[in-house]
Amino acid sequence: MKKLLLLSIGCLTTFLVGAQSFDDLKWLEGKWERQNARPGMTAFEVWEKTDEGFKGMGVSLKGADTVFVENLKIVQKDGALHYVADVSSNQAPTYFKITSSTENGFVSENPQHDFPKKIAYTLEGKKLTAVISAGEKAMGFVFVRSED
Repeated sequence: MKKLLLLSIGCLTTFLVGAQSFDDLKWLEGKWERQNARPGMTAFEVWEKTDEGFKGMGVSLKGADTVFVENLKIVQKDGALHYVADVSSNQAPTYFKITSSTENGFVSENPQHDFPKKIAYTLEGKKLTAVISAGEKAMGFVFVRSED
């Protein structure tokens, strides 16, 4: 009986150490304007807390024309948080399991996806950086919080 109880406590402790909370991601809320967009382009991400987690949207504009829209979410699935990207070029939303997090960032991964396999967000001061990568190939997106 003691061994079973200790095993149960050990499993519970492991689960709690790996657990993540939506509250840990509150720093992501708001409108973020991209600082390193291509010339002639503007882009932004908007994130809001919902009852199910977080809902986001990434938009790229060329002048007044919308050229790219990405619907984003952070949800609980199979006992873990997942970053979910839904773009028109994919048949279904792509789930990236959040594999690590800190008080100002997280890393999400999906090794089966072609590109990206990893998405990392980091907040440093007023600058939010998102890096998408797979192996040696990486792209960085730098944002600052919008004042409006």
